[in-house]
Order: sequence, then structure tokens, then C-alpha cells
Amino acid sequence: MNDRSETLRPARHSLAFSRLTPDGASESVDRALAEEVPVAIEYNGAGYAVLMATPTDIGDLVQGFSLAERLVSREDASLDIDVYDTGAGIIARATLPPHRTDGLLERVRHRASESSCGLCGIENLEQAIRPLPRVTATSQADRVAIFRALGALGDHQPLNAATGAAHAAAWAGADGRIRLVREDVGRHNAFDKLIGAMARADASWDGGFALLSSRCSYELVEKAVLADCPLLVTISAPTRLAAERAAQAGLPIIALARSDALLARDPD
Repeated sequence: MNDRSETLRPARHSLAFSRLTPDGASESVDRALAEEVPVAIEYNGAGYAVLMATPTDIGDLVQGFSLAERLVSREDASLDIDVYDTGAGIIARATLPPHRTDGLLERVRHRASESSCGLCGIENLEQAIRPLPRVTATSQADRVAIFRALGALGDHQPLNAATGAAHAAAWAGADGRIRLVREDVGRHNAFDKLIGAMARADASWDGGFALLSSRCSYELVEKAVLADCPLLVTISAPTRLAAERAAQAGLPIIALARSDALLARDPD
């Protein structure tokens, strides 16, 4: 595997700004900005998607994205991924196993949205909200563990500490200790990177949970379910669709997770 994603390019750069204050003063300051580049993902030689992402942990990103797109399952081996920096962006070339080729062709067909006929529109809507499997894993974490992870998350976000512009996705154990974190300018990318890193390391949730520095969108719920995450904790609130999809899949969610309170919802 030619995964050189850790050394492709830095995750942040500094630019000069003028700092203005209400009293009319100004000064020149250097500000670290998070990097964001196009990442083109190819499967078996076919272009599939272009994501805007932080150029780190690209192999993890592709692995997690592939699971979220249902091109592979948790039972499949890690993908063979080649990552290249073209200057204009990054190309990630992944090879799917032979028994997943039909699924690739089906997903490519549904992602091609040039047609706007009524029947195609209905078909695309059905693909947008596809049935989810049931979560089979169980979290052993209590509220003490969740507050512990919340308090420690900032110490595991170096890119956000430098730029104030990156999301984090963390895997916390049942005791609340943070075991792994991935950062990205996109909340979906950060979670894909975390899920991908765990899949490539053949790591299970081990009674723990996922902690995300974002709102709980339905896409993040779906990623959690497909990764068999036993508990999803997010800093901000869920949408109604996210809460409903989580309940249907048997995924407990905790939202508006702050240092002084949590908002919990168990599946129906």
C-alpha cells in the first residue's frame, strides 16, 4: 500500500492579517489557517467523488468513506489505497475486492444525477434515505465517562487549537479515556477518518463510544450505525431526522454534550 498521506503537505499554513480593535488600533499578526484541498477518490480506476478535506490521514478517510458509502462492510479487509499529491489536489486510488464490484457500479449509477426525470428523482430520493442495519454493539460508558472524555477532547485537537477551524472525531473507551482522534475541516471527514483508522487497525469500539465536536446530523448517525458504533455523543444538537434514524437503528445518542449537562435519547 502506497499510503503517503501523513507527509503529503502540512495541515495548516500561516498568513498575515491586520488585527483591528474597537478603539481604532491595528497591528499585523500571523494567523494559522487550516488547509483544505480537493481529494479525488477513485475505485478500481473509476472516478467516484471529490471531497474537500484536510490533507492528513487520507488513507483513513478513504477507508471510512468507503464504509459509509456501503462499498465495503466491516467484515471486508482493509482496502489497498494509493495516495498522490498532484499539486492541484490529492488523488486517492482504492481497489475494491472482486465481490464488491457490482456494488460500485450500482452506487456510481445512483450518484450520476444528470437526469431530472420524475422516476429518476424518486429513485435518487430512495437512495438518499436507505434502510439502516441495527447496531449490535453495546456501550458500557456511564455519564462520568462521557464527561471525562468531554473534558479531555481539547487536549487531542492540535489542529483546532492552532486554527480554530477543525472538527474532531474521537473514540473513547468505556472509562472515558480517549483512545484515538482524527481532525479535519469537515465534520463528516473527521468521522470517516476515525472510522477508517479503526477499521484499518481492526479495532472494535470495546464498550466505548464516539465523541464528535459537531452537531448530530443524519449523515453522522448513518456513519455511526454502519460502523456499529454503540453510542454517539455530539457537542451540538441533533436534527429530527438524525434522532429518528438513530432510534430506528437502535443507536443511543447524547447531544448538546457540555461540561455541565448532557441531553440523552435512548432508542425506542
